[in-house]
This record gives sequence, C-alpha cells and structure tokens, in this order.
Amino acid sequence: MCGIAGLFLRRAEDHAALIARALAMGDAIAHRGPDGDGQWAEAEAGLALAHRRLAIIDLSPGGAQPMHSACGRYVISYNGELYNYIALRNELVAEGVVVESASDTAVLLAAIATWGLARTLPKLDAMFAFALWDRRERALTLVRDHAGIKPLAWAATPEGVFFGSELRALAAGGVRAGIDGGAVAAYLRLGCVPAPMTVFEGVRKLPPGGYVTFGMDGTVTERRWFDIGALARDAGPLAIDGTEAASRVDALLEQSVRAQLVADVGVGAFLSGGVDSSSVVAAMARAAPGKAHAFTIGFDDAAYDESAEAAAIAARLGVRHTILRATGAEAVALAPELPALYDEPFADSSALPTLLLSRLTRGHVTVALSGDGGDELFGGYRRHRLAAGLWQRAARIPFRRTLAGAIGAVPPRAWDAALGWLPGAPRRPGETLHKTAAVLASRDLDAAYARLVSSWDEGETIATHAAPPDLPLALPSEPLARMRARDAATYMHDDVLTKVDRASMSVALEVRVPMLSPAMIALAFSLPAPLLVRADGGKAVLRDALARHIPRPLFEREKTGFSFPVGAWLRGPLRGWAGDLIGSRALAQSGLVDTATIRAAWDEHQAARRDRAPALWTIAMLAGWLEERR
Repeated sequence: MCGIAGLFLRRAEDHAALIARALAMGDAIAHRGPDGDGQWAEAEAGLALAHRRLAIIDLSPGGAQPMHSACGRYVISYNGELYNYIALRNELVAEGVVVESASDTAVLLAAIATWGLARTLPKLDAMFAFALWDRRERALTLVRDHAGIKPLAWAATPEGVFFGSELRALAAGGVRAGIDGGAVAAYLRLGCVPAPMTVFEGVRKLPPGGYVTFGMDGTVTERRWFDIGALARDAGPLAIDGTEAASRVDALLEQSVRAQLVADVGVGAFLSGGVDSSSVVAAMARAAPGKAHAFTIGFDDAAYDESAEAAAIAARLGVRHTILRATGAEAVALAPELPALYDEPFADSSALPTLLLSRLTRGHVTVALSGDGGDELFGGYRRHRLAAGLWQRAARIPFRRTLAGAIGAVPPRAWDAALGWLPGAPRRPGETLHKTAAVLASRDLDAAYARLVSSWDEGETIATHAAPPDLPLALPSEPLARMRARDAATYMHDDVLTKVDRASMSVALEVRVPMLSPAMIALAFSLPAPLLVRADGGKAVLRDALARHIPRPLFEREKTGFSFPVGAWLRGPLRGWAGDLIGSRALAQSGLVDTATIRAAWDEHQAARRDRAPALWTIAMLAGWLEERR
C-alpha cells in the first residue's frame, strides 16, 4: 500500500527538474507511504513518476518503486495489494516466465508484459491504483481497481497531465484550478463529491474499473474494464436455496480473507460487533487459528458503544481482542482536523470514529481487514428494505403522495415520542417513517433513491450552482438489485471507501476489504432478492452464514451504524466550532451556498424542533475546507 503521483508534460523537460517536481508531489502524500520514496523520469518524454512506500509484502529494497519490468518495456508506480500474486506467478511460470522478485508488483509487471494490460486486469484479485508507462508505445496509462477501493485523480492541463492518489499531490505539482460549483452542489446533496468529478474544475477522479491512456500526441482514451452496475444487470439469478447460498457466501468469504492475510507485517481486523465485521473476523479465526487479532473502539456514550457486544463475539470465536477506548472529548477535539484530512469537502460524520479507530489500531498492526461492502452487496441499508418491500406495493397504495405528505408533516421527533415505546419499534421510528414518506412521494425508484440519500430536503435550495445530472448507469430493473447496484457503483466508493482510505492512510494503516473480491461481488448480484431481504431484516444470507459460527443473539440486533451523536454535539460541545464555521467569512464569500437557508436550518436544530445534523454537517465540512484553503 502506497501513494503514487506523477506528471506527463507536453514537451521534453530537464531530468533534474522533472525529478524535483515528482519529489514534491510524492512528499505531499508522504503520510501514505512513510517507509520510502522513489522517483523516476524520462526527460525526452516529459514523464516522471513518484512513489511513497508503505512496505507490506517484500520489505526488502527489491520491492522499491517505481519499478521496471524485466523486459524493460514498462515502468510502474503502484498503490495496492495483489492478493493472488502467487497463483499468477505460478501461471506465468507454466508459460515459461520467471519472476525473480518476491514483490507482488513484479508479478503484475510480468503479467502485463506477457499477456498485455487488457488480458491481465480481469485476472486480478486486488485493490489498486497505478500508473504504467509504456516505453515502446510512449504512452501513460492510469488504472483503478474494480470497486474503487484505492483512489486516483488526474488533470489534463495546457502544460500536460498530472495525477496522484490525493488532490494535494496535483497541487504540489503545480495544478491550479478553481472550485467547481456544480461539484459543490452535488456534494451538498450527497455529502461527498461523486466520481468522476472532484471539487476542482478540470480535475477528475478515475472511476472504479476505469483506465485512461495518454499518448505523446496528446490523445486521451478512457475505457472501463469492470462495471459493477453492468455486472449486476447482466447477472442471472442462481437457482439455489438459502442454505446453499449461505454455504457459498461463507466459503467465498473465508477464501477471500485467507488470501488477504498474506503480509510481511502484522495484520488485524476491525470488529464493531455488527454482521459484516463479525463475518470477517469469524473467517479470519478459521483461516488463521490462534493468530487472529480484532480491534474495537469503545465510546463513553453507551448509546454508541458496541464494545461489549464485540467482546462477546471475539470471545466466542476465540480471537485475541483489543478494545481501544475513546472519549467524547477526544472525538470533539478531532473534529476540526477532518476538513484538512479529506482534501475535498466530505461530510460522512462516521469519518470521525473511523479516524480514531485507525489511529489507535495503527499502534498495534500495519494492516487491518474491514467489513466494508457488506451492506451494498447484500442489502443492509434501510433503503434496500424499502425497495424490496414498500416500492413493490407503492403503486397500489391509494393517494400515496397525500399519505406521504401527511407523514412528512409530522416532525421525526414527534413520531419518536409517539411510537418509540412500542415493542419492537426501531430506535428512531420517525426517521424510518420519513424515509418511507420519501419513497411514497417519488415518481420512480431512482427518484426515491435520490431522496433517501440526500442530506437536504427536496425543495431546499442550498447551492447557488446547479448540480450536473447523474451519470447514466447500467443497472438491473428489479428494485432491490437496482438500489444495491446503484449503491455499489456510486455511494460505496464515493463515500464509504473514501472515508476509510483517507482516515487509515493518514496514519499509514492499510485497510483491506475481503467482502469486495470480484468473486464475492459476482456471487452477491446473482442471489435472488428473497435470500437477501426477508421479514426479519436485510443481509439475510450473510446473517445465515455467520450463524454457522456464532449464535444469532450475539449479532441479531438493530443496525446502529458506526457514528457518534452528531446532532447532540452540534447543540453541545461542537456548537461553538460549527457555529463559527457556518457563519464564517470564507463560506459567505465563496458564493457557493444560500446562507439564509443554512441559518434557518441551524436555528431549527438549536431549538430542537428538528434534527438537521446531516445537513448542517455538510456545511461545517465545506466551510472548514474553505478555511483550509485561505
């Protein structure tokens, strides 16, 4: 796991000058790779590559980068892990190709040199973003993994092409770009800037499963080698029952975890006590008996502390378990660091506990496995349950939009007070009812999805620019599969994986995601809807698989999410900080938002008339990011 950066200028450049610029770009992301750095340049092509190394596999100098292929044709700067590199090496050996280095990067280079890039990419079980220079064709290709686990941004400017793992690397290389008002409008709705946009005009994120090639003649060719949406659309449902489905998921997860335990440094796993992380730790316990080590963060607020549940699961599995305690005061003190850490506006409030967990875990291991991806693949969000149930019946509900208006007219807190005492009621019934109303009021499922994921209410005009239309996606027509595929093709990498990448790599902790192997993604989208969402909740097949290893009462409980009481804190310990940001000169002078609407939402929240925390958090993070730029 590393950080990469580089430049490809339109003209030849002095070698020393190229190296200096590449060095500056690499230094800007030094936190991603504190174990070493490297630069390489080809002056006559105006090309320079930079690499920051976090040594995981092959800790020797033989794993240093940028790395040259044995044939001399290719040079690579690679960020990621190739989990099936031993199998690929054996396949190469069978074809008479010898790979002398123990590095997975060397295996990747040998594969590309032997089979070509297009044939190699579908063979990879990996997470990665890399830059590949073809010395024969004089072309630079940037490539991103199938699920968007590792980030890569690029910009084509009049001077040339610049790229890096984070936007700060491009800035260090000399890229100067204005703020994209349309991207900010999209951010205010989603809480993150969706790919391929970035917050800067003319700077783009490479989409998951995408690659782009730049030629010496200035040509730019973009392609997709993997498309989760299309895979979900084209997957035919398997004719299997729940028992067989659970067996396949269980076996495939153990296989993925076993492959991802390969490292020459310490490996652990995050354990929240939920279904996803517990499934990963259970597989880890089977794959590495007596060696599994799980890490849980415990909070002093009992409503958000799942450490006791995690401890019970760890004890049942017989794994070593470390609870890392964090106080609310520590979390509050960390909040002002978030805007600088995420180098464009980012408003998923669970970034804060993720950063805390990453910092504490890094004191013990260099690699951690996580359960990310389980919700998107197996139907774990409330919106998935609404799609599977309510949407199927919505067309038959008389006056459904009138009913939606009546539900939405009652504040969530009032619904909580009226219904929260009922046996079996969710923790926040008002939130569930308002989401139900959003679905009932929508013209189609895509519109319902947009409402459900929006931080601000429909009709509230916050941004002063119009957001660009959503990119067309290849998606299934079946409601549950469509919503899961949309999440996997957008929200998962734009939000969830970005959150984990920036938080973990800020402390040089590599996080691996066994749920997101290509084989698991293919299996998940071939499962019939009734095996995913049942009357007893979502992720049914995953819960059935986990029940083979630990009793259901240890993990069968309402989904709490990995968060903190942001609403209460915005009225309490974070009120001064957030209030200053929302009223800051940087925000007011940006011209990006309607400050009157924001102030009204702030006053509504402070008066406890309604919880506006998700909306206000988008503004606090935007304002904090703008302050960082001043």
